[in-house]
Amino acid sequence: MLERQYYSSRTGKNSKGSQLEFLELRRLFLSIYTRLEGEGYFQEDLGFMCVDSGFVPGALGANIEDELLIGVRKDNLWPVSQLIGEYGEDDLFDMIEFLFDHVSKPTKRDYHSWNDCGWHCSEFDREPGKSDFREQVNRILKLYGGGYELSISGAIQSLPATGLDALLQAQVPAHDPANVNARVQAAVDKFRRARSSLDDRRDAIRDLVDVLEYLRPLAKTVLMSDDEKELFNLANNFGVRHHNLRQKTNYDRPIWYSWLFYHYLATIHALTRLIERKSI
Repeated sequence: MLERQYYSSRTGKNSKGSQLEFLELRRLFLSIYTRLEGEGYFQEDLGFMCVDSGFVPGALGANIEDELLIGVRKDNLWPVSQLIGEYGEDDLFDMIEFLFDHVSKPTKRDYHSWNDCGWHCSEFDREPGKSDFREQVNRILKLYGGGYELSISGAIQSLPATGLDALLQAQVPAHDPANVNARVQAAVDKFRRARSSLDDRRDAIRDLVDVLEYLRPLAKTVLMSDDEKELFNLANNFGVRHHNLRQKTNYDRPIWYSWLFYHYLATIHALTRLIERKSI
């Protein structure tokens, strides 16, 4: 779908700019949900209402409220169309993730015309349903707050800084899946998690530095001695790894944490590629 800024936003004359308020986000999500529900995207798992048969359960059974209490640990979220007006931001984000887990695209359906009942669906395809849901939800999430997205795994994450999305999507060479690749991905997920705290972000940076520490013996084989030592100076001197009187802590942490995170992520990518090239 074509996305572009129109005149007043492009020229800075639109007082709203490009950001949505929460009530607007909630209203737009309800529109997306209502449209997909009407097309049968949630019937496989969540069931549907029929004018003749009443509620027809899906894979989750007749009591969706209990499934939400077990999975999300919250009451008073279902039905969406009736209770969304009471949602806070956390509630809305929880439900978006829950619905992503239970959406599927109908591939066979019949229209029940009596009293305009609607579509009755009998066959589904999970992945196209998830893809359609992500595409539509991400159109509005990116305009809210500092910008968010629903990841391919169904987690709401903050958008990367402009120009750095390619770095986040790039795959680290499969040098050591358990000690490098999995730990790097976990650090990325922690840093980008919606509403991650400064402590979460510091921990994610520390996790990346721990990966570099694990790679340090191999780094010595592809880097000069002084260069290898410099890899750890930033983390050691900016209150990320250790705690001592020599560390610098009086700085703007949100800005510096972002810089440190992407610096170390890029360093891991570069270092693992140097190691991979040397081993060929």
